[in-house]
Amino acid sequence: MECEFPSINSTSNEVREMFSKTKTIAIMGLSPDVSKASNKVAAYLKEQGFKIVPVYPKEEEILGEKVYRSLAEIPFPVDMVDVFRKPKALLAIAQESIDRGDVKFFWSQQGIVNNEAALLAEKAGLKVVQNKCTMVEHAAL
Repeated sequence: MECEFPSINSTSNEVREMFSKTKTIAIMGLSPDVSKASNKVAAYLKEQGFKIVPVYPKEEEILGEKVYRSLAEIPFPVDMVDVFRKPKALLAIAQESIDRGDVKFFWSQQGIVNNEAALLAEKAGLKVVQNKCTMVEHAAL
């Protein structure tokens, strides 16, 4: 029997506070494919009034927004980083988020957990959510 470690996570009150203090969300791995979860979630967040910033290796524009290749390329403040990437990518993304100096919230989507990345982000002062969908959590509020 495998022992599963609970993921490090913010409380529901902290999640509520995150959304109230977030204007700009960088979406790591935002796919141009409308059938993909990242695209559906980003479209929902945009409809709710958040500024979404696609971070993706290809494309020039997704959901009517300019695409950046990395967090470091984004030339304006980012409040939240919302990750649709494999768990092993989270450590580097957490470090990139910390290095920016303006990211307050680090969120990894449903099924994506990396406690090492979460601890790194938390120690740097970021609020962390793992293994939860931003769309589902926002809609529940």
